[in-house]
Amino acid sequence: MLANNPYGTLYLGSTFDLGRRISEHKLKSVPGFTARYSVDRLVWYEVHETLETALLRERQIQKWKRDW
Repeated sequence: MLANNPYGTLYLGSTFDLGRRISEHKLKSVPGFTARYSVDRLVWYEVHETLETALLRERQIQKWKRDW
């Protein structure tokens, strides 16, 4: 989970290489949502055994209310 500042914009995603992906966000090397809104601060991560479980967890988190 990435954010641009406290109580700001949030972004959820999955990757096999967290360090590389965070670097891409910080350098804004991939155009899109995170580059447009400067979402580049890692605020939470979880490790999963399979991509399937990671995607299921991502969908679960996306359904949460923001106040949580």
